[in-house]
Amino acid sequence: MVINLKLFLPSLCLAFLACAQPAEKNKIEVTAQNSADSIALAKKLAEEAKKIIPKTAADITLSKSFLYDQHTLEDSYPYQKKTRVFQMDKIKEKLAWIENFQQEKKNYAVLQNYKNKNREAPLVKSYHRDAYTRISDSLNTERYQSAPLYLLGETKTPTIYGRDGSLVQLLSSDTIDMVRFAGISLDGEWEVPKRYVKTIGDSVTFYKVVIVDVTNQNIMTLERESPGKWLIRSMNPATTGRHNPPYAQETPVGTFVLQEKKSKMFYYGDGTTTIEGYAPYANRFTNGAYIHGVPVNNPQGAIVEYSWSLGTTPRSHMCVRNASSHAKHVYNWTKTFNALFVVID
Repeated sequence: MVINLKLFLPSLCLAFLACAQPAEKNKIEVTAQNSADSIALAKKLAEEAKKIIPKTAADITLSKSFLYDQHTLEDSYPYQKKTRVFQMDKIKEKLAWIENFQQEKKNYAVLQNYKNKNREAPLVKSYHRDAYTRISDSLNTERYQSAPLYLLGETKTPTIYGRDGSLVQLLSSDTIDMVRFAGISLDGEWEVPKRYVKTIGDSVTFYKVVIVDVTNQNIMTLERESPGKWLIRSMNPATTGRHNPPYAQETPVGTFVLQEKKSKMFYYGDGTTTIEGYAPYANRFTNGAYIHGVPVNNPQGAIVEYSWSLGTTPRSHMCVRNASSHAKHVYNWTKTFNALFVVID
């Protein structure tokens, strides 16, 4: 039988096209589905990227890149018959915590009441007096120079005191008499009278940190280079506050904001109003506690660079003594309300 191709080919083409159409349709549907899946995946990844992944000490790297290289201590060093150290693991924990609380934007503020300038705080619910009539709360935070902290909705009597220099996150407007905050230097959410709060805003970053170790009597300055990476700018001996009431007190452990600088911080003789001398390059972080140079027991005397007592045992009234040139390094390197001083034990 002879097939007429002229008649057969059109029919064959039509049959082929009829068979091809469902496949082409399926291809379009698959492509559309793949596109939808890609968009969904992209959205999921974007949401995952927004999630905060807390850093740990293991995520922090420290590199020595000194801006100040005088009187430098090693990571560990002899002291009398013992070995003293820079507590690197604890320092990394503090730096991880500092990075973590800055991962979300916050409206920062500082509690302030230096020399009770914002009014003496009211008595808290539970307090005690020491042998020198000093009043402290249940956490042993002194009433003098502190801010009264109230439980939310209970503004009649404060529960605890908030130490001067403590960093907090402001949660309510600072245009009202009582403001609400979440603690950063301290735990919990509290209310406090507005007069004890200094707002420092939501654009500040705390990438310069000073670590003081009251156990090993040393000091380290650090600067964040990038997330998780910190540069050690100095490693020096220091002398902290001793327990010798009523005038001398220990340097308090905690995290504080640099609040004030004085090129010369004049001081009175104990129990007098007579100026006994001055401390050069003083950087105040809480109450009357400064990081400063070697005290000069003469108001008109010349700056002393170093003292044999640095890095030995606590001897100060609450301050942190340094070599005077190192105190100058801290003084020039930091800005008020833009650096953290962390005291560890």
